[in-house]
Amino acid sequence: MSLEWLKNVVIGGDGAPTIAHTVFVLAIVIASGIALSRVKIKGISLGMTWILFTGIAVGHFGVNIDHATLHFIKEFGLILFVFFIGLQVGPGFFSSLKSGGMTLIGLATLIILLGVATTYVIHLITGEPLPTMVGVLSGAVTNTPGLGAAQQAYLDSTGIDDPSISLGYAVAYPLGVVGIIFTMIIMRYVLRVDFKKEDEGLAAMSDETHLPRRYSVEFTNKMLAGRDIATAHVLINRQFVVSRIMHKSGEIVMADGKSTLSIGDRLRVICTEEDSEAILAFFGHPVEMTADEWGATAMQSTPLVSRRILITREEVNGKKFSDLRLRTRYGINITRVNRAGVDLIPYQGMELQVGDKVMVVGPEAAVLAAEKVLGNSLKKLDHPNLLPVFIGIALGVLLGSLPLMNIPQPVKLGLAGGPLIIAILLGRFGPHFHLVTYTTMSANLMLREIGLAMFLAAVGIGAGDGFVDAIVGGGYKWIGYGVIITVLPLIIVSLIARLKFKMNYYTLMGLMSGAMTDPPALGFASTSSGNDMPAVSYATVYPVVMFLRVLTAQLLILMSM
Repeated sequence: MSLEWLKNVVIGGDGAPTIAHTVFVLAIVIASGIALSRVKIKGISLGMTWILFTGIAVGHFGVNIDHATLHFIKEFGLILFVFFIGLQVGPGFFSSLKSGGMTLIGLATLIILLGVATTYVIHLITGEPLPTMVGVLSGAVTNTPGLGAAQQAYLDSTGIDDPSISLGYAVAYPLGVVGIIFTMIIMRYVLRVDFKKEDEGLAAMSDETHLPRRYSVEFTNKMLAGRDIATAHVLINRQFVVSRIMHKSGEIVMADGKSTLSIGDRLRVICTEEDSEAILAFFGHPVEMTADEWGATAMQSTPLVSRRILITREEVNGKKFSDLRLRTRYGINITRVNRAGVDLIPYQGMELQVGDKVMVVGPEAAVLAAEKVLGNSLKKLDHPNLLPVFIGIALGVLLGSLPLMNIPQPVKLGLAGGPLIIAILLGRFGPHFHLVTYTTMSANLMLREIGLAMFLAAVGIGAGDGFVDAIVGGGYKWIGYGVIITVLPLIIVSLIARLKFKMNYYTLMGLMSGAMTDPPALGFASTSSGNDMPAVSYATVYPVVMFLRVLTAQLLILMSM
């Protein structure tokens, strides 16, 4: 039997590459890179960045893949990666802006400006053409949209294409990726980062600000005696929940807005630590009571139970607590809402989302009745909701293609920035329009990793052809320039962020990745940290950074004219 079919799949035929050959090469590159990512030197691994290097090796040895197909694989992989990051961090994105987000954006902007200044200084010292240095800059900061904007601006200004822009990008890109990761590792040792202490600091930071905590207080406010809890909410105008009341007789009853307050009652109050002093002083004075004491049922006519219920019914998605009237209908109390791993204090206007976990307190029969309304079916969450995903990607592509400024060429967010912003908005506001944007963590991570692997493989294969020739022909100098452009701004801003702003190292890694618009570095940061903090800070700065990277690349090209 002829083995021509095997040659066509593995090596490629004499004509245009077949689909089978393209898929085969892509799979081999990704599998080889993932296998190499498991190799650690002194406990350090470059992770999925190895896929980039295996792609370069394959491209260098003349593997032929259709350029348009390769470009599609790269862009679609990047869209998948950033879109599912956006969905994951969307619910907590806007709260992150309030708690240090503007500082992150300011530091990311400083990284960009330092990179541009470094590029221009190298151009002045070495005499390297500025368009070539713009390509090196785009590769050093791993920003493909900046490269595209620079090429288009040069073509429109001169009427010709300068190949040195893309060659500078290709030569600087691999060490740009590695340089960002190595800078993270270097700064970890320079700053003497201890992951255990970072975890403790992260937990303390959360506890001090937003996470709900339980308090016991003895009611002594004579001005409020005889009034109900709803009146107390109006008077103090802060978010809190009174879940249970212990009367002087020792009887424990569930509280709601109509519960009357009496001198000597003890209240189970749930609020944030930052509000606790004002709220507790409003009601009376704190007292020490254990969870067992609040759980005591000896004096209760109807024992109370507390249970976490998972919201899985699509009919509930986007509805407010006030719409469901759970307290009135079933006599239960909602004390906490867990969303994307963060506990929130419920209020009547809060919109619920599929995937939320609510802590319900009440008689067992009432809790079971509320459970039927909310769903609590894990099996339903296993079913993917693809409609919001593809609607979001379509809207993201439109937003990314929208010209925002003309100087003289249009500045765009690109096929990464647009989908990321739309995904963040969907993750936060999708339920408001009754769109179920919830995906399980495993599904989200799977699609993220697939997208990242496709992106890295395509970039590597595309850069491999002519890569060695460019280096031998004098491009080796561009590697050094790129390393300086990559590392110097990151080191300066990392020191400022850590020493002046006392930034958590996990957040710092996300800032570095986002300022360089570098998915592989984010993958490394997420794997190293084991939490979503790098992804949150990455998504916080990414949209602004993408815009500024495109803008500054075009400005540098115009300066060279």
